[in-house]
Amino acid sequence: MIQDEEQAQRRAALRALLARPLLTAERDPEALVLVRRHVSELRDWLSRETGWRLMVDSSSARLFKTVPDTRDATHPARGKAGEPYGRRRYVLICLALATLERADAQVTLGRLAEEVLSAAAEPELDFDFTLDSRAERADLVAVVRTLLDWGVLRRVAGDEDAYLSATGDVLYDVRRPVLAALLTGTRGPSTITAVPFEDRLAELTTEPVADTDDLRNQALRRRLTRKLLEDPVIYFADLDEAERAYLASQRHAIVRRLEEATGLVAEVRAEGIAMVDPDDELTDVRMPEQRTDGHVTLLVAEQLAMYGELTMEDLKSFVRRAAREHASFWRKGVTEPGAEDGLLSGALAKLTALRLVRVTDEAAVGLPAIARYALDEPVIKGQ
Repeated sequence: MIQDEEQAQRRAALRALLARPLLTAERDPEALVLVRRHVSELRDWLSRETGWRLMVDSSSARLFKTVPDTRDATHPARGKAGEPYGRRRYVLICLALATLERADAQVTLGRLAEEVLSAAAEPELDFDFTLDSRAERADLVAVVRTLLDWGVLRRVAGDEDAYLSATGDVLYDVRRPVLAALLTGTRGPSTITAVPFEDRLAELTTEPVADTDDLRNQALRRRLTRKLLEDPVIYFADLDEAERAYLASQRHAIVRRLEEATGLVAEVRAEGIAMVDPDDELTDVRMPEQRTDGHVTLLVAEQLAMYGELTMEDLKSFVRRAAREHASFWRKGVTEPGAEDGLLSGALAKLTALRLVRVTDEAAVGLPAIARYALDEPVIKGQ
């Protein structure tokens, strides 16, 4: 019984780290206690199976995860209302972090805004930003609220809404230990010499090349384990030859270790593998979901599961018909001209993030895992 309880605690601690790679005592007290209690076992497992580092102290725990594919833009940072970050917010968050690195122990939002504005004016950034419009101020506030959520800042007094309406300011504590633990690259940014963005990102995340069979196999196991933890679905066709060969021989062992450590359940099909979370916690994109957007996404998935591939025009026509049919249940405005564009765009973005569809300029193509959303013919009992 004691052993079972220990295993359950280690699993809960690992799941907490996978869901939120940066835990703080203020926001995640119970999870942090579990991580600190089992830090030795967690470090061993993460190092062996994924190659990820785990840093833990009395006030925070940081799992230095790396994404399987740096070109994947389907899981963006999101604001308080769930809206995805755009380029301006990403640049602002980098400028804000650089400013906070040089700031005093406390900083006001107004002072932070001034420093960010000054940094944004550097000509080599090619970044046009002012604080003249409410939209620009709102983007800065969204970035600050993200930093609050991460634990980089702690609000002392004031409210961001007062800053937005120009009626007040906000005072924050700067939490340097958390700030220092944000970067996950394998190299320091100051050591990067490449100029094009893609090359700089590649240098920042590159890992040593294995030069023995044992090290190559270790690198393959870690890479595949990361993919299974981070990606909704792994399709065998997307793996390189070495990855496919290793997974074919070691699939059962890799999957078993993942299931035991995380509580995820493997769904293995001819086309690939998905690690499914019965508790629906280890994902930033959920399906099915309630409300209008969730219903639209499910209906679009059913159509693509049925037909395999549909043009954008066919899908827009389908969404328009669905909006008329469900107008009394969906939010207002869904039957207005052009409303189908936004509804379809949101649905396809979610399905793409879940590796259920591939979108081109002219069409959307259902990938194998979307078959789970196909509707069977109704069965009438007694016939």
